[in-house]
This record gives sequence, structure tokens and C-alpha cells, in this order.
Amino acid sequence: MSGGTWPALLMARRFADGDPDYADGRSARELLRDWDVWRRDGQAAPEGDWRHWLVMAGRGFGKTRMGAEWVRSLAASTGGLRIALIGATLADARAVMVEGESGLLALSAPADRPRWEPSRGRLLWRSGAQAFLYSGENPESLRGPQHHFAWCDEIAKWGYAEAAWDNLMLGLRLGDSPKSLVTTTPRPVPILKRLIAAEGVAVTRGRTDQNWTLPGAYLSAVRAAYAGTRLGRQELDGELIEDAQGALWPRALIEASRVRPGEASAWTRVVIGVDPPASSGGDACGIVAVALGADGLAYVIGDHSVAGARPEGWARAAADAAARQGADRVIAEANNGGEMVESVLRAAETGLPVKLVHASRGKTARAEPVAALFEKGRAKFTGAFPDLEDELAGMIAGGGYEGPGRSPDRADAMVWAVTELMLGKVAGAPRVRCV
Repeated sequence: MSGGTWPALLMARRFADGDPDYADGRSARELLRDWDVWRRDGQAAPEGDWRHWLVMAGRGFGKTRMGAEWVRSLAASTGGLRIALIGATLADARAVMVEGESGLLALSAPADRPRWEPSRGRLLWRSGAQAFLYSGENPESLRGPQHHFAWCDEIAKWGYAEAAWDNLMLGLRLGDSPKSLVTTTPRPVPILKRLIAAEGVAVTRGRTDQNWTLPGAYLSAVRAAYAGTRLGRQELDGELIEDAQGALWPRALIEASRVRPGEASAWTRVVIGVDPPASSGGDACGIVAVALGADGLAYVIGDHSVAGARPEGWARAAADAAARQGADRVIAEANNGGEMVESVLRAAETGLPVKLVHASRGKTARAEPVAALFEKGRAKFTGAFPDLEDELAGMIAGGGYEGPGRSPDRADAMVWAVTELMLGKVAGAPRVRCV
């Protein structure tokens, strides 16, 4: 433990809402904000000369707190800094890095709290330091701005990670020693492999169970469910797990199949694939939108899947996704309640046709011809869909599944939709929609 002592810290946590003074005259609230007391040794910034600090650790390790404390320290000590805050999306950057419970606003004492300007995506400290929000989905927003420092959160989930990183690096040139901090749960994506192999990168690794503040019941539950699995090694132990042998969608294929929205052809049809859960409150209901382009290619354009919803809830989510994407048909697996989708759509008077399909083969067998379309360049991802991509990467040729969850529900929904557009009979009057 760096800084104070365990008893002082525990006392501060217990009496944080009171007014007694503890720990050398400091109030409990002040003590809780003292990162030198609170942090574990494994959360300290690395020594030596480094340009990039990569924190690659399991969920709950404390990566967000590390990033926010690093930025807060820089902004408080040096005026005039320009700091980039990049999340997977702008919404993620705001919700986690700025407004989250371990974000920059929550960790700052009222007197030192930066002024938050949501409309401008800017934080302004009294020192004159400024931080600006960016999205890994929009690499062009990083073309041009210059910065002294950058905090990149969950880079493994950025939609266009390499392009966004390159643009950031070209502008990370202010001051004598510009640096970046990258905090992420590992996924075997090209940008992470590139960072690990690069010079000037200090790497910190960590496991979920190293955070002693997490509830014991939570740690016991996740260990029981995921210990020893590929998902557990990645999400809890912070290991960078390579592609499963025989994966239908290797990560390299997923990255090679990604296009930006402006690069996609005009759409002639949109369908929604639905893979209903076997039971209420069980697996997620896969709801994925796929478009047929005028160029004859299939484009995955949305993942609207929901978890833990009752049948009426996920059926309504499917109807909402169809309306949002301008779909002309819903393809629903009948085996586990596809009739519910049809009945809800009828009740909503959408007039949208529902095609019920019956699963006569396993999910992997159905997925193999769809994976072949991606390999041939006939199917693309328009943007990034991390949860869907993790499931696809876990599907194994010849059978088997090594991805998150008990079943690849999102992947199966995508497979139904792509099959309808590319491998089945095309029905319905075509529509034209530009993106």
C-alpha cells in the first residue's frame, strides 16, 4: 500500500459521510481523494522514460480511476495543457471518463473540480489546462488538434482504432515530453498487438481480484462462472488471448471486413435478424440489423440486442429496431418464441412482415456459409460492434463456442439476417436508402 496505512484508509471509508477528522488532521473525504493513499502499488505510474503507458487489466481492476487520477494530476500541476480524452464513443467518454463514479468530476474536490462544458465536449481547470473529448469511432476528429497528453480508454473497442491512434499520434506533439495513457480490457485486436510490440511503451497488467474493494460475493460469483475459461482469462485475468483455433471469424477477418459508414453503398433492403432467448431473464435476445447494398454486398449496420428482458420487452426492442433502421422484414427464429415477435409487431400495427425460420442445424453450421461471405469480401461491418464481434470470434468451425455468454445470440441473429439477404430468396419490394 502506498502512502497512508490500511487502518487509516479503512476508517476513512467507514466515516466518509461524517465530519470527524482522521489521518493527520485530514477529513475522511480528503483522505479518500488522496490517490497516494488510495492506490495500490500496481496502479502507480511506471518509472523510467516512456512515451505510452498501456494498462491492460481485467474488469474492475481500477483502470478508469488510474486514468482519471493521471489526468487530474497533470491538469492541476501545469497550466495551459491540452489533453485528449478518447473513448470508444463520445457517449462512453462522457459517461465513464468525465461523469462516471471514477471519472474526472467525481474524483475532484469541489474547489478543484473542472468546469464541464458538455456542448463543447471540454473540461476547463482553474490552472488553465483543458481536456477535450473525442471518439474512436471518428478518426477524422483527431486530425489536426494538438495535445500535450492523451488518455485513451478501452482502445480495444474503438471502431477505427488504428486510424484514430495514428491521427492522435500525429498531433501528440506539444511540450517537451508528450505522453499517452491507454487503459483497456484486452482483446486480440491489431492496435493492442501493435502497442505491445512498440518501443517506448510501458505495460501494466492486472487482474480483477487484485481490487480488494470489490464485493467478495461478486468475486466468488465471477470466479465460479468464468475461472479457467478463455473469457475469464481475458476479462478477469487481463490476458491477451489469441484467436481460438478454428475460429470462423478470426480478429484479422473482422478488422479487414470493417468499413466506415460513408464507404458503404446505398441500401436497397434492410432486415432485422432476431434470435429469441430460450427463457425469460436468461441469455440475451440477439437483434441485429443487416442491409443489402446496391453493390450486392451485405452490411451489418446495427446491434440492438437486449439482455434480461421479458418476451414482451425483447419483442418490442425488435420492433423498435425495425422502425429505427427502416427494415422491410424481421427474420425470427421460431424455435424459441419467434411467434412472440410476430404478435407484438401485429399489435403495434407496424405492417412489417415477419418471417419465421426454424433451426434445423446448430448455430455454428448455420454460420459457416455466412463466414465464407465475409472471407470473400461480400459482407462487411459498418462500424464497430464489440459484443457481436466477441461472439463471432468465439464460434469454431465444425462446432463449439468459446466466446462470452452461454450462446452466441447476437451472432446467430446476424447469421439469420445475412442468410436472408445473401443466401435465401429475396422477397419484398426493394427500397433505396442512402447512408
